[in-house]
Amino acid sequence: MHPLFYLVAFFAIITASFFPFLIITVLILVHEFGHSLMVYLFGGEVIKILIYPLGGISKFSTSFNIPLVKEFIILLFGPLFQIIAWYLLITLFPEKEMLISSYHYGILFFNLLPIYPLDGGKVLCLFFHRIFSYRFSFYFTFVIGYLLVLSFLIFTYFHFSFNVIFLSIFLLVKLTKEYRQIPYFYERFLLERYLNHYFFKKSKILNSSSDFQRGYHHLIKDGELYYLEEEYLEKKYKSY
Repeated sequence: MHPLFYLVAFFAIITASFFPFLIITVLILVHEFGHSLMVYLFGGEVIKILIYPLGGISKFSTSFNIPLVKEFIILLFGPLFQIIAWYLLITLFPEKEMLISSYHYGILFFNLLPIYPLDGGKVLCLFFHRIFSYRFSFYFTFVIGYLLVLSFLIFTYFHFSFNVIFLSIFLLVKLTKEYRQIPYFYERFLLERYLNHYFFKKSKILNSSSDFQRGYHHLIKDGELYYLEEEYLEKKYKSY
């Protein structure tokens, strides 16, 4: 659990707000369990699950070259499990349906915002991966994320809201932390291709070695010469 989680739990207990806190925690845990279950079924490794007051993040290890459809299923099963948990909760506590539903939709809406590393941001990035190069897909996703956070902050200038400010700062910190990881993501993406020799049905000619794309085998053009992807990666990593 994130340290902030325990702080919120403490205040929930002393202010007699334990039931809402419990409902939120259950919804978040089930949401993250949905992601983790699919990671496990697809052969990945779940490292840890971080629970925040308003959401959670699953840290897991999967191939950076995992098929896009499998990654989409991993992302989909978080909200899907949360919806199942919400239905079971309102069945068990029908008198609390409005309260439970308000937290459920709040968490669901928050997680589906197209801001990385939220589920919505990752789905948006997957969509861009189908069209653009690996690196550009991330950069494009992060630009959209920063613009959305900026719009939230502008909103608070005209309509002050402590909750929106708190969420905006939280998202800005997470977004910036993930943005700095893009060069590392790309190196892992290429190194996996070098080590595992994936087979891809689709091919693409590149004018730059920075334009590798998920799901494609590449032919890299360098002046008048062409290099197979394997030749380029062998040259890049053979000294390591």
